[in-house]
Amino acid sequence: MLVLLAGIFVVHIATVIMLFVSTIANVWMAGIFNQSTNSSGLWLNCDVRGCHQLPFTDEDMPALKAVQAFMILAIIFSCLSLVMFVVQLFTMEKGKRFYFTGAAMLICWLFILIAVSIYTARFPSYFTASQDHHGYSFILVWICFCFSFIIGILYLVLRKK
Repeated sequence: MLVLLAGIFVVHIATVIMLFVSTIANVWMAGIFNQSTNSSGLWLNCDVRGCHQLPFTDEDMPALKAVQAFMILAIIFSCLSLVMFVVQLFTMEKGKRFYFTGAAMLICWLFILIAVSIYTARFPSYFTASQDHHGYSFILVWICFCFSFIIGILYLVLRKK
């Protein structure tokens, strides 16, 4: 049981780190534009000359702000869940379940789902060249989506021994 808790803790820390990286890095979409590498994230559009403001229309800016907000909320709830796990691990009675930790992680999962869904529905239409593709940040978010769901369910099922 101790090995399982340690494994879940390590995966949870990895999920928090991947959430930070995917939110901060500007590589949600990548491609080649005018013979140079171009990448776009939640905050900036970067190329070889430097980083600039995102080229989205004013109609899509509220959707971008929503994606940014939900990703930040996902990070907050993932970190909160990690802290709650450590606190519950040392203060909770034996035989009890990690309900609060699991609930916070499932809320994180929901926020990731909302953010990625909005981004997927609204923004890939700006990147239509044949060499444009989703970047590593977008892939990391989907990995975090899977990990946060699995970790949240495991926290709800596990009992402290």
